Amino acid sequence: MAAALLITGTVGVGKTSVADAAGDVLAGEGIPNAVIDLDWLRRAWPAPSGDPFHGGLTLRNLRAVAANFLEAGAERLVLAGVIEHRDERARHEEVLGVPLTVCRIHVPLAETHRRLRTRHVHDPQGLDWHLRRAGELADILDEARVEDFTVDGTKAPRQVAEEAIERWRV
Repeated sequence: MAAALLITGTVGVGKTSVADAAGDVLAGEGIPNAVIDLDWLRRAWPAPSGDPFHGGLTLRNLRAVAANFLEAGAERLVLAGVIEHRDERARHEEVLGVPLTVCRIHVPLAETHRRLRTRHVHDPQGLDWHLRRAGELADILDEARVEDFTVDGTKAPRQVAEEAIERWRV
C-alpha cells in the first residue's frame, strides 16, 4: 500500500534537502518513490487575497502530481513543505489519496538563522523576510502540533532522512 511522508519545519531547517535525501535512501532500498517540493507547486504570482501562500493552488497541483506519481508506480511519496494547521494536514492527506505521516525537522533558531544568512547572502530583502518568518513559523508549528514525530535537523541531510524513514516505516 502506498504512503506519504511530509518533511516539515520552519524556513531554513533543510526540508528540501532532507526530502531529496529520503528519496535517495528509498531508491537505494529498491522502494519506488517520488519526491515533491510543495513550494514549487505553489510558486505563482500574484497570490490571491486571503491565501498568501497559495494553499488552494498547492492542493490542486498536489492532487494531480501525486496521482501521476502513484500511477507511474511510486509506493512512497516524500513531500517537503509546511502545514500550519491540523485541518490543512487532513486536506493534504485527502488530496494525496494515501496515508500521510508528518515528520518535523527541528533545528535551534540560531542555527536556522545561520543557514538562512548563507542561503540568502545575495538576497538581503529575502533574508530579512526569512529571518522574521523563521521564529514566527516555529511558534505556529509548536502550537499546531501537526507532526507525528520530530527529528534533529542539525545532522547531515542523509542522516536526518534515514532517521525519518526509520521512524516512518509503514
